[in-house]
Amino acid sequence: MEQVQQVLNASVIWRAVNRLCDWVSRQWGQSRIIHWFLNPTLWGKSLSETSVFYQLWTIILGALRWVYQKFRLERVFDGSVFTQTWAWCVLPVVIAPAFCVWRDSLVVLGFCLIGYAALLLALVRDRKRRLVWSPINRYILLYGAVYLVGTFFSVDLKSSLQPGLLTIGLLLYAYVLYNAVTRRSQLDMLINLVLAAAIVISLFGILQYVFRWGYQSKAWVDNDMFSTISYRSYSTLDNPNMLGQYMTLVIPLGGAKLLSAKDLKQRIGWLCACGVMCLCMILTMSRGAWLGLLFAGALFVLFLKPRLILLAPFALIALYFVMPESIVERFTSIGNLKDASTSYRVYIWMGTLAMLKDYWLCGIGPGDGAFNMVYPAYSLNAIQAPHSHNLFLQIVCDAGIAALLVFVILLFVFYRMMCSALSQEKNQDSRMLQIAITCGVTGFLVQAMTDYSFYNYRLMFFFWCYLAMGALAARRDKLARGGVLN
Repeated sequence: MEQVQQVLNASVIWRAVNRLCDWVSRQWGQSRIIHWFLNPTLWGKSLSETSVFYQLWTIILGALRWVYQKFRLERVFDGSVFTQTWAWCVLPVVIAPAFCVWRDSLVVLGFCLIGYAALLLALVRDRKRRLVWSPINRYILLYGAVYLVGTFFSVDLKSSLQPGLLTIGLLLYAYVLYNAVTRRSQLDMLINLVLAAAIVISLFGILQYVFRWGYQSKAWVDNDMFSTISYRSYSTLDNPNMLGQYMTLVIPLGGAKLLSAKDLKQRIGWLCACGVMCLCMILTMSRGAWLGLLFAGALFVLFLKPRLILLAPFALIALYFVMPESIVERFTSIGNLKDASTSYRVYIWMGTLAMLKDYWLCGIGPGDGAFNMVYPAYSLNAIQAPHSHNLFLQIVCDAGIAALLVFVILLFVFYRMMCSALSQEKNQDSRMLQIAITCGVTGFLVQAMTDYSFYNYRLMFFFWCYLAMGALAARRDKLARGGVLN
């Protein structure tokens, strides 16, 4: 390694590149815009507590506490398993991606309702306990409110009501998770459980590919262009692209655990875990997911050691020679309009944009029913589709331009919160976790440009909880120390 370093230092080009990097680093550090971005001044708990929503919540909580005390319900719940708030609230987050049963989204919502009830019970029982403030809280609530309005303004209220209310019920669970985790050990255990579930899902996906279990749609692969690809793994997520998006979120977490490992045994364990998840990601044959993971990996390197990004071209060249021909062929076809999947998406995007010229204000309402009622009149080449195959376009379809604006602001605040925490973080484990979650969200959003990521409700639910985990990671060192269970 030292010899390599000596060779690089002797290179005129390498020294010039290093000087350029040093100059960029100084300009970055002195930039007023960067300083403003990393040091927000308008965030504050007091600002949140002056809102109408908070005042209304205070009245409701006060009434519930009065009822609890009046009827002496403490005798019923004291020592009960229902007082284990963390366990009940974490359960849906861990099992949702793996929970593949009939009407699984409604079952997950049922578990979420138990989590809602568990947190409410904890707040009622403990008068000193309050909802914890986070910079993204108000925007999640505002997004839910806009989505509710979009639901009731749907072109087909009957078909939009269930998916609209289900979406709101699942996305607001981010509040529950954020408030249920009160200790650092609880956050660390939550990440470990999420990764344990991801490993199980990955192993099932690999076995599914090997033994050809389950259904395969003809729409998943263009057989004329990819004759060597006959199967795509989807594990428990119903669709290869959805599995790929899930992997884009969890693989950076595994990478953070690998880099934070304290001994050789842990490093080998997390290396094997990352290997299993990456193999499952490859077997999805999802080009959008691969592209998202590459963006996530590049950002991870930029946060960790920016100059290593200079080695990215060499790494890509090495992958070209190492990967099987079918994988290389699949990846290099990105953007090729001769591919039926690519041209299919382009035509849908064009048709959706034509539709939104007339429905941009309030959208057409959430759900397949509303989309299929309006979209066929604008479709090109008579292409049928259940959604727009683009998260950002679909948000406008569901609830109008206001929903998209709130979602973009939410993402801006999330990135600002994470970058601000990173700029001040001194604990290496916390820093790794913050980097991983920031990169996971970035990779997810990259793939979201080619697919409607929230079509699978369990994946949508996991994404919102992932944002809550990011908010928790941003203040990991401020969490109390102690055991996992209350």
